[in-house]
Amino acid sequence: MQESHDSANTTAPSARQLIVGTSAALAVALVVLFTIVLPAEFGIDPLGTGRALGLLELADASQGPLEKLPVAHKRDYVEFILEPFQSVEYKYHLQADSSMVYSWQATGELVYDMHADPEGMEGEEFVESFDQGADSSGFGTYHAPFTGIHGWFWENRTFEVVVLRLHSSGFYENSIVFRDGGSYEQVLRPLFE
Repeated sequence: MQESHDSANTTAPSARQLIVGTSAALAVALVVLFTIVLPAEFGIDPLGTGRALGLLELADASQGPLEKLPVAHKRDYVEFILEPFQSVEYKYHLQADSSMVYSWQATGELVYDMHADPEGMEGEEFVESFDQGADSSGFGTYHAPFTGIHGWFWENRTFEVVVLRLHSSGFYENSIVFRDGGSYEQVLRPLFE
């Protein structure tokens, strides 16, 4: 019995076909390099396609999660006793892009407003509020969107005395207390001097 084999007729590509194929691959690679890779990885956008496609933000994200700062962070603890219908405002002076971690707890419910006043801007129209409500605690992180004073207003709207305790750690410079129609500054020391 004789097996029949169909042999495919294959020939090697010519030099011209190799040059055309290599040139086409190189052209595609250059287009991808200039339209996608350079804008997304390095923030270089010679053709403007990175901005149009939203790829420039990826270059910024590739910086990584670590942000080194030239100063040590500070830690703060403060306690306030709020009589019925008494209030206090406590703020930190933060530079733009500085951050802090905070925890506050009270022995009763307080009305609160976490807000910030931009440096050099006077008036209620410039105050930006980030969180308002009524609760007996609050925990989180805060990243200052601008330079100024950032913090909380708390008010006891009950007929009971409420003790408020705030713990924080961050890259703030000092704190300011607004209470009973006046204000005073507190200098906060770094953890390591």
